[in-house]
Amino acid sequence: MESPLVLGTLSFFIAVIWGQPLMTLLKHYRIGKQVRIEGPDSHQEKTGTPTMGGLLFVVPVLLITGALNLANLLGLDLIGQSTLLLFFCLAAHATLGAVDDWLGLRGQGKGMSARMKSGFQFVFAAIIVGILYYGPPNMYYVGVPGIPQWVSVGWLFIPAGILIIIGFSNAVNLTDGLDSLAGSISGIAFASYGLIAHLQGQAYLAAFCFTMVGALFAFLWFNAHPAQVFMGDTGSLALGATLALVALMTGQWLLLPVVGFVFVAETVSVLLQVASAKLSRRYLGRDIRLFKMTPIHHHFELLGWSETQVKERFWIVGVLSGMLGVALALWNG
Repeated sequence: MESPLVLGTLSFFIAVIWGQPLMTLLKHYRIGKQVRIEGPDSHQEKTGTPTMGGLLFVVPVLLITGALNLANLLGLDLIGQSTLLLFFCLAAHATLGAVDDWLGLRGQGKGMSARMKSGFQFVFAAIIVGILYYGPPNMYYVGVPGIPQWVSVGWLFIPAGILIIIGFSNAVNLTDGLDSLAGSISGIAFASYGLIAHLQGQAYLAAFCFTMVGALFAFLWFNAHPAQVFMGDTGSLALGATLALVALMTGQWLLLPVVGFVFVAETVSVLLQVASAKLSRRYLGRDIRLFKMTPIHHHFELLGWSETQVKERFWIVGVLSGMLGVALALWNG
């Protein structure tokens, strides 16, 4: 377990050192967030805060992961197997998010079209899942809590894997609405899967997870309320997709909704809100909404919870769900 923890510490310090120059650069080019007009009034003061801050943790993780893969190619077996697929997943989705952020800032806040962004997400997910399915053996097996044997899902792994990667990429994106919320919940989730990977003997995967945790801690240093920088789609799309890939690589992807319960709750709240509004308008002739505002963290704000209360209570739920996920993984093992 020493290597993952050392790498996590290293990524933290690299990201902290890189953070201030990055924010200076973002401010220089006026890369500032536009806040939803219909959102809570307290959020209007966030307008202009630098975004695309996902680069703060993406770049250090890519540097460390790239260096370890290079060492692997040179025959220096530092952490075991290659993490090139994780490197590709993180880099591809961060690039997609960065383009979307940039277009949003330079194109009247519209960003990339939903169809185009979804298309790229599908292509990336299909490539990743295809490599998992046709590459290393046994990737189409899944752990089921309470069953000691791994269960083969065969070709169903392909559509399930694509759906999971796209779904969680968007789920983290929806969660990124309060200072430090998405970053902290992601850190908890990566730490949980890092522990699962360590218990499975997948040292390379555990090392990657804790490298990400360290870099996310550095991001939270700057993203703590009141945030100096936001991760933007650059960070959120990359975090969700990469977390999903980690879950697929451990074989414990059925536990992802448990470990990432907060992400699931945020997404389900949006889906329910849209469905209730459409159905009520169609059948009742009036607009009925289940929540004051979605994603659900805004609902609690409008109920009177402070931003800090929402975050800290969601963190508690995130820690508990992460602990439960690890416990269920042990039950399977």
